[in-house]
Amino acid sequence: MIEPLDVLAVMAHPDDAELLCGGALLKSADAGERTGIVDLTRGEMGSRGSAQIRAAEAAKAAGILGLAERRNAGLPDSALENTLDAKRRVATLIRELRPRVVVTHWREGRHPDHRVAAELVWDACFLAGLRNFDAGGEPHRPTKFVHATAYREDADPPTFVVDVTEQVDRKVAAIMAYASQFEGASAAGEVHRGGSRPLVDQAKAVMARDGSRIRVAFGEPFRTRETLAWDTLGTLPVSSF
Repeated sequence: MIEPLDVLAVMAHPDDAELLCGGALLKSADAGERTGIVDLTRGEMGSRGSAQIRAAEAAKAAGILGLAERRNAGLPDSALENTLDAKRRVATLIRELRPRVVVTHWREGRHPDHRVAAELVWDACFLAGLRNFDAGGEPHRPTKFVHATAYREDADPPTFVVDVTEQVDRKVAAIMAYASQFEGASAAGEVHRGGSRPLVDQAKAVMARDGSRIRVAFGEPFRTRETLAWDTLGTLPVSSF
């Protein structure tokens, strides 16, 4: 049996996790946590590259991120649906990888696959914990479910922001492992255009904005559906003034 993961990002396409939570995944790996990514599709409908090229790029990015596991659910790109078959596939992977925390897209998204992924992954995480649900493996339900909200102007304020200042250069390297998608680009996926700025500069500008929320150079924002606990008032971080 595979050693359980601490953190698993389940995203619609190869490169989504790198863009949305690559810094946080790196920080977890740096702290000794076991991390992984499940790409729901192979990105075969993308305007640039191919499924084969993107698979090689995903493997290169996985090495940069220090992932313990990377899998692909083999669902159809640009036709992602929250069907029973899709839920079974994702629940089977959840049961195999046994993550404590699952990260996925925000509930709205520019790409229809992103919106569907948020609902699909939530449902699959719940169903994976049902003993009689018809999916492979033994029941397992993650403890925490988190939405990555980077680049989303329509998302609520983040529940928390992870300081990724020390990881930002490696996150950029993981993003740029997808040369077929991002070389020479100024926008892609959830990363909207910043005039003529290269995509990496746009991504860093957004990370700088989110970092400023917690008074650091670069950050990645996340939202949970429930309130998070804090131990004591006396240890609350982030200056108010």
